[in-house]
Amino acid sequence: MIEIPSDLHPDLVPLAFLLGNWAGAGVSDFPGAEKCNFGQEVTFSHDGRDFLEYVSHSWVLDSEGNQVEPLESESGYWRIDKDRKVEIVMVRDQGIVEVWYGELAKQKPQIDIVTDAVARTAASGPYSGGKRLYGYVHSDLMWVGEKATPDVELRPYMSAHLKKVVTPEEVAAMAKSLGDMPDDGIAFFK
Repeated sequence: MIEIPSDLHPDLVPLAFLLGNWAGAGVSDFPGAEKCNFGQEVTFSHDGRDFLEYVSHSWVLDSEGNQVEPLESESGYWRIDKDRKVEIVMVRDQGIVEVWYGELAKQKPQIDIVTDAVARTAASGPYSGGKRLYGYVHSDLMWVGEKATPDVELRPYMSAHLKKVVTPEEVAAMAKSLGDMPDDGIAFFK
């Protein structure tokens, strides 16, 4: 279920499905890098202004699902206009800054974006641009990313399936909203 916070900027209502903390796993595979499974935590938050704040951390997983080492971190700001056009400014830990543009699909919570501008530090690896697809599917957040370098044409390199994380505070608030429940649990269903 998608909840729309009362203090969410009205322009951001179409992006409300992104809000919250997400965690899951995915696969990374790109020429020149070792293919791996990865874990990921993503947070989309807001402070009442006309943008969502985005933070993502991912790490390599071993064959048993244990964290081995950091993979990628990125953060940024997402905006949407009245025509469902999305713009994003993102910074990555590899020394890359990107401007992304795209749009929110009609009648479904799906966002297609592509890079419009890329700036790199001298220490960053080769990177020319990217494309991403985010979708809200059966209450989960899924995404696939493509990237290009001067030597490799645009191709998929990462994808993940993330589930909403519910904090203990959110569980307590949900329990409190239920009110008094019968001790035996059976009367609740009568």
